[in-house]
Amino acid sequence: MRSASVSSQSVKVIGSNGQISLGKQFAGRQVVVEEQEPGVWLIRTAQVIPDNERWLHQTQAVDDLANALAWAEHHPADDRTVDKVFKKLKG
Repeated sequence: MRSASVSSQSVKVIGSNGQISLGKQFAGRQVVVEEQEPGVWLIRTAQVIPDNERWLHQTQAVDDLANALAWAEHHPADDRTVDKVFKKLKG
């Protein structure tokens, strides 16, 4: 379901350095600029996910992380058996 669209129009001047300002409310945001045809651009705010973090957004990873966090909430950290764990890991 799409939310109601907001439409506004303003005139901007492209500076000598090739930049335009979209306003302070967008400062620091990442955008995708799509040239639809010469002189026609579509600018959309975006969140870019680095390739090496993309797996975190897959359904299985999201479910696994949610399960791990739920388990950790019910099993607080306890270092009383740390020596036993290290001994088991060393084999």
